[in-house]
Amino acid sequence: MHFSIIIPVLNEALTLPSCLEALQPLRHRAEIIVADGGSRDATVAIAEGLADRLVRTPKGRAVQMNAGARLAKGDILLFLHADTVLPDNALLLIEQRLARGGQWGRFDIRLRGRPVSLKVIACMMNWRSRLTGIATGDQVIFVSRQAFFGVGGYPEISLMEDIALSQLLKAIGPPLCLRAKATSSGRRWETFGVLRTILLMWSLRLRYFFGADPAELAELYQRGQFWKP
Repeated sequence: MHFSIIIPVLNEALTLPSCLEALQPLRHRAEIIVADGGSRDATVAIAEGLADRLVRTPKGRAVQMNAGARLAKGDILLFLHADTVLPDNALLLIEQRLARGGQWGRFDIRLRGRPVSLKVIACMMNWRSRLTGIATGDQVIFVSRQAFFGVGGYPEISLMEDIALSQLLKAIGPPLCLRAKATSSGRRWETFGVLRTILLMWSLRLRYFFGADPAELAELYQRGQFWKP
């Protein structure tokens, strides 16, 4: 199997170097595609030096990941956030599980940060994903090329694109929930507060399921607010 690792970015000059450097040993088995949504810092220059492909798109994580996927040549597409690190032997683990059946999946997650409660949050995220069959972007979604384009890729909405894609892929089959842990930044929880962030995410997710406009939800998410002022 050959992999395509697709990284959506926007002003990630601080986190992207370590992300891409960690992927360099995998380049004999995977191409690295960075999809930039209009960065104004050094993100593009960093990507040009450490990635195989760079694509520039309008801002929007779903739009960016779809653009990266259209350039991809790999049999397996892996969507990685710039502040997330893959577990050891990630590609081998994916390959082994897919060989036993399945079309898509994700890793467990570990959150990196100061609050001890981040360990509990990560555990809850992993169990919730197993119970619901819904994967989040932080858990590093991987999917066969055929399945991804078979469902039409990421719905190009402003927020909850990972949930929307999971719902489409569940029609093909349940996710492969790998217990190896990807490590992601807990910076959002540290910035807005752990309890506030938990309540906000549940609030936004509930409103999404009841039909709220993802663009309005994305605005609230970026500001860390429950309601428009």
